Amino acid sequence: MKGKYADIIVDIAHEKLDRTFSYIVPESFKDSVDIGSAVMIPFGRGDRLIKGYIVSFSDTSDYDESRLKCINDVIDENNGIDDRMVKLAAYMRARYGGTLIQSLKTVLPMRKKAAQIEHRTVIRTADTESITAEYGECIRKHRTAQARLLNELREAESLPYELLTGKLGVSAQTIKALEARGLIRIERSLSYRNPVKLKDGSAGELLLSKEQLNITDSYKEALDKGESVRYLIHGITGSGKTNVYIKLIDDALKAGGQAIVLIPEIALTYQTLKRFYSHFGERVSVLNSTLSPAEKYDQCKRAENGEIDIMIGPRSALFTPFKKLKLIIIDEEHENSYKSEMTPKYHARDVAIRLSELSGASIVLGSATPSVDAYYKAKAGEFTLFTLKERHTGQTLPDVWVADMRDELMAGNKSMFSRRLSALIEDRLSKGEQSMLFLNRRGYAGFISCRECGEVIKCIHCDVSLSLHKNGILVCHYCGYEIPRPRLCPKCNSKYIGEFKAGTEQVEEKLKMLYPGIRTLRMDGDTTKKKDSYENILSAFANNEADVLIGTQMIVKGHDFPNVTCVGVIAADMSLNAQEYTAGERTFELLVQAVGRAGRGDKKGEAVIQTYQPEHYAVLCAQNQDYEGFYEEEIAFREICGYPPAAHMLSVMIMGKYEESVKSLAETLALVVKCDKDFKVVGPAPAAIGKINDVYRYVFYMKDESERKLLSARERIEDEIKKLSPTEQIQFDFI
Repeated sequence: MKGKYADIIVDIAHEKLDRTFSYIVPESFKDSVDIGSAVMIPFGRGDRLIKGYIVSFSDTSDYDESRLKCINDVIDENNGIDDRMVKLAAYMRARYGGTLIQSLKTVLPMRKKAAQIEHRTVIRTADTESITAEYGECIRKHRTAQARLLNELREAESLPYELLTGKLGVSAQTIKALEARGLIRIERSLSYRNPVKLKDGSAGELLLSKEQLNITDSYKEALDKGESVRYLIHGITGSGKTNVYIKLIDDALKAGGQAIVLIPEIALTYQTLKRFYSHFGERVSVLNSTLSPAEKYDQCKRAENGEIDIMIGPRSALFTPFKKLKLIIIDEEHENSYKSEMTPKYHARDVAIRLSELSGASIVLGSATPSVDAYYKAKAGEFTLFTLKERHTGQTLPDVWVADMRDELMAGNKSMFSRRLSALIEDRLSKGEQSMLFLNRRGYAGFISCRECGEVIKCIHCDVSLSLHKNGILVCHYCGYEIPRPRLCPKCNSKYIGEFKAGTEQVEEKLKMLYPGIRTLRMDGDTTKKKDSYENILSAFANNEADVLIGTQMIVKGHDFPNVTCVGVIAADMSLNAQEYTAGERTFELLVQAVGRAGRGDKKGEAVIQTYQPEHYAVLCAQNQDYEGFYEEEIAFREICGYPPAAHMLSVMIMGKYEESVKSLAETLALVVKCDKDFKVVGPAPAAIGKINDVYRYVFYMKDESERKLLSARERIEDEIKKLSPTEQIQFDFI
């Protein structure tokens, strides 16, 4: 409800967005203002009129009304970048909860100002004869530094300032002396940092298949009519979705527009950027967490100033301040990394749809394994579905084998590699071809357990097992807690205590034992901490500097290595045991994406899926690359259980230092909505990870077919939270 007073935030381009000011809402404006509305307000001692945005309303104020000022005017035409982003933030606040300021900080995350780079050039202002005469005079008077500078200027009309002070050893004082005598002048120019360090800016003409042209021609037709579109491209691995994206962007740019390309992982940045840069050159830039604050700021300014037309990056790149946004592309749209884990817990796909509506832009989703949610929407007609069923190289999909690790053990094979996978790796080594081994674990990643009493060594701060690293230290990957590896069980004092070894380092060690001289590269959370580490590893592998690339999820997402003809998936079904209703979907996606890395060049590929559950439909459908079969099985399961997208879910997470207080608050908040029999409430109960860094976590869920009902229920819970003013943190997640 709108109240008598409005909390207004001003100067939203500033990095500090946590300050609001209270204003009176005149009766004449009450029907024309809402949260997110742009208004003109008198500000400061001189009552200077400035622009502000309403973030909330209230019936009371912490200040005496006589000290408050009134809103001066309501701005009707909200067409600027900031106006659009405030509207987007208002949408995120309404859908995902939290405060508008939290949403504003999300959509305007890169506004921390940084000094621009200044370039100085020393320019000759006198003619060559005068410079030569001055040079002779300096030689006669032994002014050697001035003579060096003048001698250079006899040949060149201008020189970089840094060259003179660096390589030529000319001091700033010497340059000033010649400037004072009118022989030279210093020209200054400012530029923005450019994190893209690629040289090749040329690419051949795109040769598109009939399937690909069907998509691009449809978009061009809509573009010519001034219409926006929503597409879902379901293309098998290697079907050339990137070529389609390039053609769509080319058409958007020719129509005077700009484009955002979202990718799920920073690891994909280098390869994706290289493809787009070869076609569009310096009109392309990148935004991701590896950039410095100054580099992020400069990319936003370049976008605002129209110096670039294409931005590539993970979900934060969605908020690039383009003035003429015409196209949003979300590649590998199924990836879970598009979902934020911080408040507001938004999904980039849904926010992109809203941004496209605010901007009049088109949105294109692409994946070899579309999310069940996106495919469900396409089936319902919310997206136009296009399929690409052939690889653009003309090569067929790889042959996929499923190795039942139970049978391997029965046959006496205690290795982490099945007999078929071992044979394929050895065959590729003999042929000079490459292999990739995917393991969904991190580092050494073994947990320590006692084989006598079953005790698992856990973090004393978090409800998770500690992971054994190569240096013999047990580490918690949530809070960083460390202890030395115990020699005896702390519970029963047994000596039969050991680790379950299933990490990337362990895989690498076993490979080197089996195949002496094998060249390996490892790509996981531990090897990619430094800036440019992704690019260095991927470039080395692309240049055939390694026979095998071993890694976690980041190696199976969108990479294209023509010489890779063998892919092995270790512990494929590990994710099937996750405590999530999406476990089958995640497993299917990972397996299809992983095996799809094989045979992308002109050589036939093979892949091996190692599993203890070969009969699971996610494994069987992944083996056969059968998305439709998987979807039918999965959506039937979702409909029976009432899970998204067949229904909507809203989770409420309560977090605090004291377990009893957290549990009590969770029960109180759940009671607020349990009285409503129209939708189902599950819980509260401890979260899947009940404690992280000494913070206890309880959660309850609400399920209903109506999104509106759940949003209304969340508002009732928020009202209760305001009344209780708890010290615990509450986080909403609209699933």
